[in-house]
Amino acid sequence: MTTVYKIPRSVLVVIHTPDLQVLMMERAGWQGFWQSVTGSLARESEPLRDTAVREVREETGLDVTPLRLIGVYSAPANGQVVTYPDGNVIHYVSSNFECRVVGGALACNDESLELGWFDPERLPAEMVPMHRVRVADALAHRPEAFVR
Repeated sequence: MTTVYKIPRSVLVVIHTPDLQVLMMERAGWQGFWQSVTGSLARESEPLRDTAVREVREETGLDVTPLRLIGVYSAPANGQVVTYPDGNVIHYVSSNFECRVVGGALACNDESLELGWFDPERLPAEMVPMHRVRVADALAHRPEAFVR
């Protein structure tokens, strides 16, 4: 059987407070592993900035505004290619945005088991590895976007 690569556009969002507390979530289906807020698929014809805003609202109850593009991640060696049990191989191309909270109230939904604000020096030990890199990239405050 031939492996079919599907390449969806996805977003990851890093939200932090002025004192740099970072919002993390424990996603349903990934019990025990924490990550930044993510949106696995952009809708057809949906700008990625809009995907970021929509996904944060759906997963956390917060309203945000994107501040900047942190980076674009596509390298297979950096966890962007995932083989699922059904044989599907997905090569994700993810855009990482820094966003600021402008409203809403923090609340879990069916995608998020737990939400919490963390000091970047004390992120959860059990964390999806690629998210650790993306949080570090966000907090580097580099003027140009990372391309990884």
